[in-house]
Amino acid sequence: MGKLVVLIMGYFILIEIIITTSLATMKHDYGEALSKSILFFEGQRSGKLPSSQRLLWRQDSALRDGFQLVNKKQIDLVGGYYDAGDNVKFNFPMAFSTTMLAWSVIEFREFMGPDLQPALEAIQWATDYFLKCTSVPGVVYAQVGEGQADHNCWERPEDMDTPRTVFAVNTTSPGSEVSGEIAAALAASSMALRASNRTYAARLLSRSRTVFNFADTYRGSYNDSLGLWVCSFYCDYSGYQDELIWAATWIYRASKLPFYSNYVLNNFQKLEPPYSGGSFAEFGWDTKHAGINVLISKMNMDRRSQFIDKADNFVCSVLPESPTNIVSYSPGGLMFKAGGSNMQHSTALSFLLIVHARFSSRTKRLINCGNVAIKPSRLLQLARQQVDYILGDNPLNMSYMVGYGKKYPQKIHHRGSSLPSTRDHPQKIQCSQGSSYFFSSDPNPNVLVGAVVGGPDIKDEYKDSRADFVHSEPTTYINAPLVGLLAFFKGHSN
Repeated sequence: MGKLVVLIMGYFILIEIIITTSLATMKHDYGEALSKSILFFEGQRSGKLPSSQRLLWRQDSALRDGFQLVNKKQIDLVGGYYDAGDNVKFNFPMAFSTTMLAWSVIEFREFMGPDLQPALEAIQWATDYFLKCTSVPGVVYAQVGEGQADHNCWERPEDMDTPRTVFAVNTTSPGSEVSGEIAAALAASSMALRASNRTYAARLLSRSRTVFNFADTYRGSYNDSLGLWVCSFYCDYSGYQDELIWAATWIYRASKLPFYSNYVLNNFQKLEPPYSGGSFAEFGWDTKHAGINVLISKMNMDRRSQFIDKADNFVCSVLPESPTNIVSYSPGGLMFKAGGSNMQHSTALSFLLIVHARFSSRTKRLINCGNVAIKPSRLLQLARQQVDYILGDNPLNMSYMVGYGKKYPQKIHHRGSSLPSTRDHPQKIQCSQGSSYFFSSDPNPNVLVGAVVGGPDIKDEYKDSRADFVHSEPTTYINAPLVGLLAFFKGHSN
């Protein structure tokens, strides 16, 4: 009997050790963070909000977009997303965010559980809008709203009275980067949505091919025709070749039509000059090089070994122990690259690390960075470090996701969040009247749950200030790749 008691006690001790170890391993509730990262997109919605809207402090906005075109032709451009804390619809970064949302679902669908449906709805909110933006042959609508006028006002989207000017590219004033990214978003989204709505997915894929053909046939940058309106905000610095190849890659993956794989193989050399320097290591709304190489590495395409080599070079550019590292790290371990809104780099690059780690693990390969051999698990470790930093494992013990954890940014640079909702303040707040809310020392009255801000500086310091927009403004292209990261770590918490 004594031995039995010892065995039973030993059994419970073993169970306690297992539970304690699991809890220690699972530092954060990635499931909660995933749900909130998707909810954020509801706070960025433009247009007529659905009855399922969960962030109830947001209401309908910009319901006349496209109906007052100067050429007297009206087109419905209602919908889509505001990209950040402003009220302009910039279609170039919006399309990239959509592509990354779709890639998150394609890659990590199995780990999303009940968050899959809201993720699909977030994707379709964008694709419904992009179908409108590409409905006129030979035209792609690239932006709605004037950035300068919008940024001179601190207004709720529900009150907007700044110009909702529509900007487009066409056969004589092309924009291959914005058109190519929209084509990529439509193709990737067709894959993400295929299981739930095959007819709609087929429509997206067909439209993506049409838009790609337009982008490729009428080549040119929207900087040249729309630079006055886009270049203070989302100027294209890397050229449009990467968007064309990115789009062709996604269309090939969605359609398996050899025309698009041949296009990639016949044109990818154009990615090199004059952007050959560190472009293989860049990925974001402007530059797609690293994403192209990681995506093709896992696809069944001819000559993919050269893409795998470049994807490995990208990994080596990120890992701090690599002799070819070109990424900086804060003392607390956060990735830093040049450019504002730094969290966009942390999430987008970490997303690629996870995808390439899974490919390398399946193919049982190491990544050689000079004389340093890297196991796939090291890539997962670094990506998780970035995610955990965002969620609160940092020198300030602060979550940079609004609404997650006990301590998070209270005064984010976001118009709708910082102004009282129309439910609490039904009277219109004029352009100049919003300034008092902008300069207020009070926390934002509306919690934009799931929003991830630009983040701390390279010294791990963060000033919770609306005026410090580089660090306090959330964006869709920070959150979109984070959705995939959180889904993966939710599925691999232990």
